[in-house]
Amino acid sequence: MLTVAADRLRDELTLALGPGGVLTAPEDLAAYAFDAYSDARLPVAAALPRDAHEVAAVVRIARAHGEPIVARGAGTGLCGGAVPVTGGVVLSLARMNRILSLDARNRIARVQPGVINLDLSRAAAPDGLFFGPDPSSQRISMLGGNAATNAGGPHAFAYGSMSAHVIGLEFVDEAGDITWVTIDDAGYDITGVLVGSEGTLGILTALELRLLRTPRAVRVCVAAFDGVEAASECVSSIVAAGIAATALEIMDRTIVRAVEAHYRAGYPQEAGAVLLVEVAGESPDVEASERAIAALARDCGTLAWRSASSAREREALWAARKGAAGALGRIAPNYYIQDATVPRTRLPQAIARVEAIAREHRLPVGNVFHAGDGNLHPLLIFDRREQRQLDAVVAAGHDILAACIDLGGTISGEHGIGYEKRETLPLVFSADDIATMERLRGAFDPARGFNPDKIFPSGAVCGEVRTPSPTLSHA
Repeated sequence: MLTVAADRLRDELTLALGPGGVLTAPEDLAAYAFDAYSDARLPVAAALPRDAHEVAAVVRIARAHGEPIVARGAGTGLCGGAVPVTGGVVLSLARMNRILSLDARNRIARVQPGVINLDLSRAAAPDGLFFGPDPSSQRISMLGGNAATNAGGPHAFAYGSMSAHVIGLEFVDEAGDITWVTIDDAGYDITGVLVGSEGTLGILTALELRLLRTPRAVRVCVAAFDGVEAASECVSSIVAAGIAATALEIMDRTIVRAVEAHYRAGYPQEAGAVLLVEVAGESPDVEASERAIAALARDCGTLAWRSASSAREREALWAARKGAAGALGRIAPNYYIQDATVPRTRLPQAIARVEAIAREHRLPVGNVFHAGDGNLHPLLIFDRREQRQLDAVVAAGHDILAACIDLGGTISGEHGIGYEKRETLPLVFSADDIATMERLRGAFDPARGFNPDKIFPSGAVCGEVRTPSPTLSHA
């Protein structure tokens, strides 16, 4: 039952958004209390605005009632970044799903934040264009959330993550004012500050995005190796040779067997690891690059090499790679995916450390990673119904992050920090560093009402940073 204050909040939101724009029933709010990482508290209300003016109205109303605001896209985040830890209002951007303009001549699209990532490429395809960042969730994740976490994907190796493609943003600030910024503005790069800010500085209501020309030819190849070390050596050889591959992905035996059982894409199950290579460009260049990469793979001891013979086969290989996490449901009911980076040449050591940590905690693990830029995604496989396994996952996840830092890496490549990793931020930054970042947050949002308890560790205000102690109720 709603309290009097909650009744007033609901009534004011309904007046601003219409009767279909506000949800307050517990069974409706349950859908907004979790993401792909974990769950938290039910919000007081979920607001579903249709444009920037309605977003501004929600912000002003929530602030007047002292309620925090959590912006949310499709809920595919992997770090608890879009869950309401302290209740408040979840501001869903799902209804703001229009492509506002598509300027093919200048290769620029302007979109609302609720547009699905892949839908933009589909809309741009008739003009020979596509959108570069392609997280594995691109069929369901929204561009606003992609920008908020600075998402990347397999092709970030060649094309870069979201920060390389966002050239302008419209956002609503803590006062409910609407502002437009671009990378061409004089002075501070506010656009760059907002990309990757995870909803803590303002609510993104429109994005201006750079599009890319669709390559004339694309070749996808699979090389089988006896282990991750040889596959990683091949990646280093490809990069050192200056060959412009558009994607370099590695999957270990556990992942390969899971995806083959589910997708039947044609990956060699007997391999200790497979390297998925994509090259794109003009046909003669693509053919020359494939020959050069195949020769390097032979030098690194490849067990087998093959090229996709058709667009359908190429798409099947990519579908299996991007569906790797879901395919693990054949092994156990739950998985916990980590996201960390190491220098590319340290990949073999990093995987060895990951596997040793998994053994220590008695957990199966599968490894799939963006080898081109050293972005690891170990998947710890477990059953959340068993407390020992749940506790082991928490500890193992922390140990993996610490190991990657020891190898010269960092705690996130593309998933963000959210709630999950906020207590591990001091492993990378000093107390002064964190206090400086927190002061930037305070400049945008003095009340800290946008997405509270995210990114920064407990006690980070005024530079008081406590010793890391990660917690995870659900993975």
